[in-house]
Amino acid sequence: MKNFIYIVFTTLIFFGCKQKPESKTVEPQLTVAEKIAKAHGFENWKNVTEIQFTFNVDRDSSHFERSWRWNPKTNAVSMTMNNETVSYNRASIDSTSLKADQGFINDKFWLLVPFQLVWDSGTTISEPVKAEAPISKSDMNKITLTYSNDGGYTPGDAYDIYFDTDYLIREWVFRKGNQKDPSMITTFENHQDFKGIKIALEHKKQGENWNLNFSDVKITVE
Repeated sequence: MKNFIYIVFTTLIFFGCKQKPESKTVEPQLTVAEKIAKAHGFENWKNVTEIQFTFNVDRDSSHFERSWRWNPKTNAVSMTMNNETVSYNRASIDSTSLKADQGFINDKFWLLVPFQLVWDSGTTISEPVKAEAPISKSDMNKITLTYSNDGGYTPGDAYDIYFDTDYLIREWVFRKGNQKDPSMITTFENHQDFKGIKIALEHKKQGENWNLNFSDVKITVE
């Protein structure tokens, strides 16, 4: 009888241990904006100490360019254009650096819009829908990024962003002031990897000899 009780007791202990639920780490659910940023290497941005790039716009025979050097950890910015250099810190914008900073915000936005999706405040991002991309006519996913009417250099603007199943941005539509009609439609082309960060180096318009592109891109990491 004692042996029977002992066997039953140890069996209960065995099954009790076996049925104890395992603790699992629940991965946080990423938003669509976070998935797009991640696809472009956002997890590597924390290691960036400096980024250099030249913003170019080529239209027919005309050429425009300005070069930037930015330390995202200190917010020190340097712009070179027409052989003149302006250096400032974004923590203290004054009348002498305001125009340069407006250019910096514009050029950085084109360069790093996948990251701006998660960096910028005062925005709304729509739920993704399936839609035909305006240039390629391919079926893609689309979200709309809308800025509030308060603050910033271009308040109230909206961007319809088209991305593939890999979450890389392929095209976008800019609508100034969130107006219904497009103000500009361009591609996102020639994605290149810089220290784990993917950047679309070229943006083109359909049917026009127009190319907004980046050159001399260099990223320094810790």
